[in-house]
Amino acid sequence: MAITKPFYRTARQFANGSYSEGGRSLYIRDPSYADEPSNYIQAFLIIQKDLRTLFEYIQPSDQNLEAYSFRTYELLLRICTEIEANFKAILRANTYSKPSGKWNIIDYAKIDQSHYLSDYAVKMPYWAPGNPVRQPFAEWKNGHNLTWYQAYNTSKHDRAQELKAATFAAVIGAFCGLSAVITAQFLFHNFGSANGTLTDQGIGDGY
Repeated sequence: MAITKPFYRTARQFANGSYSEGGRSLYIRDPSYADEPSNYIQAFLIIQKDLRTLFEYIQPSDQNLEAYSFRTYELLLRICTEIEANFKAILRANTYSKPSGKWNIIDYAKIDQSHYLSDYAVKMPYWAPGNPVRQPFAEWKNGHNLTWYQAYNTSKHDRAQELKAATFAAVIGAFCGLSAVITAQFLFHNFGSANGTLTDQGIGDGY
């Protein structure tokens, strides 16, 4: 079936399986592809910087996954808010029919059909001991809720009783989720310079 319209904020492979194919991924930089993409990249880079700071206090390893504090809570809320901002931008750009004021995680999960988020894996550096690879949206494949997103909602709506839900594990899951969402839209373009890429500054490698 022929493609009858452009799909915005949706990175796609070329026929040979490559995402770049000699620089052809520059379509992502076309002004009509995404509204103010640099704002989303800048927000991601600031969050990434703050995660690096958190690593100065919590060693990135499986042993510390259940650690929590007001710092993990604050970072989890910021990351998930940014993920929701990206989801809304994707739906809006592609003229999703439901009124935007009523969008929720059920609507956001539909993006998996176009962006294949449940197939993304993100490798965290510095992680030892334990498995450094996360698949932040893998639960969507089986129709399950996202564990880290549930932690975000639980702690956000009742911080006094549920601060413990905002664990280091939830922060890592959410950050890997944001990394996947950014990559699924913009690949490695950072919109800051002609040659710069997100991998020049990144702490999470997606594949």
